[in-house]
Amino acid sequence: MSAWVLITGGSRGIGAATALRCAEAGWDVAINYAQDSGAAQALAARLHGLGRRALPIQADVADPAQVGAMFEKLDAAGGRLAGLVNSAGIVAPAARLEAMTPERWRRLFDVNVMGTLLCCQQAARRMSTARGGAGGAIVNLSSRAAEFGSAGIYVDYAATKGAVDTLTKGLGRELIGEGIRVNGVRPGIIETDIHATSGMLERAQAQVKDIPMQRMGRAEEIAEAIVWLLSDASSYTVGTLLDVAGGR
Repeated sequence: MSAWVLITGGSRGIGAATALRCAEAGWDVAINYAQDSGAAQALAARLHGLGRRALPIQADVADPAQVGAMFEKLDAAGGRLAGLVNSAGIVAPAARLEAMTPERWRRLFDVNVMGTLLCCQQAARRMSTARGGAGGAIVNLSSRAAEFGSAGIYVDYAATKGAVDTLTKGLGRELIGEGIRVNGVRPGIIETDIHATSGMLERAQAQVKDIPMQRMGRAEEIAEAIVWLLSDASSYTVGTLLDVAGGR
């Protein structure tokens, strides 16, 4: 029976790089996306070219009904869900706390935290050996911002990633007895469009001097860490946060 990995936010950036690496490793890939159908379809075509099944699914991970429907579509595709990568996440323009709005905070926490919780819940229901599943692996995308705090830039984003870290540690312990390994990856400064989204591209480039490796990371380097955590090669790794940040 074929095994699926579902990647939220899978149509671009780290999510897309992970989808390609998963296909190369032999997974069928469900690509969740919020809006960019063209990017998701183009990525699916690339995965098909690698000989794997690919299923683009549009859903806002902050919406419980849409998340439930997304997993039902995957169920209907046949094969078992063996991996989940919670890569969907947003950031808002750089600002100090005093200038932020409650609406901004709600959206960040809805996508980055609630979305991760909802997807983990649905995946656990399908993977758990206590429910008749065959086990699996969940990888949550966090950020080194969870440790640094991102003062004066986006402390709210950092706070959402701190919540993801805590969830990863706790859920790892909660689910390991049911055959599900939960781990997290905390990227550093990576060459993706998230910096442009937050108006922080120039600042990110200026921070390269503070990275021991003296360069930004690549999405493909994060994907390698994610796929390792999904694989049996990391079979004794549970509730762990893996920093992939060039030493920063």
